[in-house]
Amino acid sequence: MSRDKGIIIVGAGECGARAALSLRENGYQRPITLIGDEVYLPYERPPLSKKVLLDEALPEIPAVLSDLVLSEQAIRHIGGASADAIDASGKQLILLDGRALAYDKLLLTTGAMPRRLPSAPVSGRIFYLRTIDEALALRSLIRPDMHVGVLGGGFIGLEVAASARSRGAKVTVIESQERILKRGVPEPIAETITALHQRNGVVVRCGVAVCGIEADERRVDILLSDGDVISADVLVVGIGAQPRTELATKAGIAIDNGIAVNERLETSIADIFAAGDCCSFPHSLYGGRRLRLEAWRNAQDQGILAAANLTGAARGYQAVPYFWSDQFDHTLQIAGLVDEGRTVVRRDLDDGAFILFHLDAEQRLIAASGVGRGNKVARDIKLSEMLIAKRVVPPIEALTAGVNLKSLLAKAA
Repeated sequence: MSRDKGIIIVGAGECGARAALSLRENGYQRPITLIGDEVYLPYERPPLSKKVLLDEALPEIPAVLSDLVLSEQAIRHIGGASADAIDASGKQLILLDGRALAYDKLLLTTGAMPRRLPSAPVSGRIFYLRTIDEALALRSLIRPDMHVGVLGGGFIGLEVAASARSRGAKVTVIESQERILKRGVPEPIAETITALHQRNGVVVRCGVAVCGIEADERRVDILLSDGDVISADVLVVGIGAQPRTELATKAGIAIDNGIAVNERLETSIADIFAAGDCCSFPHSLYGGRRLRLEAWRNAQDQGILAAANLTGAARGYQAVPYFWSDQFDHTLQIAGLVDEGRTVVRRDLDDGAFILFHLDAEQRLIAASGVGRGNKVARDIKLSEMLIAKRVVPPIEALTAGVNLKSLLAKAA
């Protein structure tokens, strides 16, 4: 490897790790430095609310990159280090410990952080699930017949609820909105997931706000707007996430619901790119609408694209947004943006599974959402994702009649 400055990646999660590997796969020969504020090797975050909490044996950290791969690919990993400032004119990254690292190009994959509850006291019984340390600490407390309170009926909160209930704990989910999964999930699927949790013994409280929280070393009391007080052994707060933009803001990089990038993931400062949960970007499939996606697939896709564009590809981001969540024995999957839909067509599958096809005003397929046991909806969602990417206008009767989506894809080709 040559000794010039090379590429520095700030953020050693899924997106940053994927970008580093892709740079080598693309034939990039200059130095690559991957910087993370956790001491661990880059690891997967989706298992934190599921496998890490569920496994009977103490789980291994779900690493994305091993020491061996880092060594073989000549990727320098600096763990337990925080970036403090960017000297864009001098092309240097300044670490919190004072070290200055020179770069040719810089990629920010700083991710997102959980939204904090302003009224919550500091307590070892209150958790925000973002890191492996937080997941392992929560896991150590969960036991049968204890009471786990979950504040927030989004993906993270519901996955934690399902995991804790599966381990025998009593669980109450508290959601201030009138239903769970209000953001980006159609109501019929939210109703199915609510019923799934209730069948498994989870108490779901919607339409109630938290007025106060008190905690000591043994329990947490949650005062609700209807006057009820819920006493729990632990409280998991999952009320969304906010992009980590401090480093970019300090450097004068444009911010717009995250680090603002163009379709090529370039920021407002030359030779600085951003990707993953931390950035917002225009999406051509949805008329240039600016999106910020907190999703594992998006982190992978943008990491790969950033690597290509860092080495001169100049490609735009066109991947169809994709989300999934495993809860109990069911999987929820969504391709595209359901809130762009004007018409919804339902297709029922066996064993209670179903798909919703979301069409825009021109009847173009722009999203598909589904839920069912195991992988019941996986095939149709994958085919729908490909139809969305091709901007297909499918015959509505083909969707309602259960025509094989693969045949619609063949016609589109």
